[in-house]
Amino acid sequence: MKALLHIPIVVKTAMIVVLFFVLTLPTRVQAQSQEAAQLILNYEKLQQLEEILDNMYKGYKILTKGYNTIKDIAEGNFNLHQVFLDGLFAVNPSVRNYKRIPYIIQYQQFLVKEYKRAFNRFKNDPNLTVREIKYLENVYGSLFKQSLRNLDELLMIITATKLRMSDEERLQAIDRIYLDMENKLVFLKVFNSSTQMLAMQRARENHDVETLQKLYEVTP
Repeated sequence: MKALLHIPIVVKTAMIVVLFFVLTLPTRVQAQSQEAAQLILNYEKLQQLEEILDNMYKGYKILTKGYNTIKDIAEGNFNLHQVFLDGLFAVNPSVRNYKRIPYIIQYQQFLVKEYKRAFNRFKNDPNLTVREIKYLENVYGSLFKQSLRNLDELLMIITATKLRMSDEERLQAIDRIYLDMENKLVFLKVFNSSTQMLAMQRARENHDVETLQKLYEVTP
């Protein structure tokens, strides 16, 4: 996982981080909000593009068994070998056994575990406002939904009857999903770290020793 930290963050990731700090920094730095406004608009355009892609995904109907597989993955109740034993996934072995497939699944599971752990801590921090907690919830929710779309697409790619693709095209698509999931993890690490730094700074300013020790296990 350490290697993830060396991966460049996608543009929309930077936009989200900027948006978060615009909402949370003290009033004296709000003069920079105009510069951030354009970034926010650009991010909203990306969100609109994602909605268009979502509508395209709706054109694909996943078998009930496939849907349950995605649900199990998201909930952590997943046996990787079972996927390869399943008759639905009768693609070429060079695709079926591609080394990046298990990494994609593991990354999604780690993403869910990490965001839940962080959110449970932040929502109990009295130094973060209700508005900020809601913002965190929206970011984590969006990230989770996007990761499920990655698994949805992966499922279609490794299901022989779902998409008409050559083996090379399937491998390229898996590579793209792998990098996308990896970028999500990088973003999550940066986002959680930035949020924690902000919360700890406020706790110190408020002399909130209990929160620092209980939630962040640090000495003031």
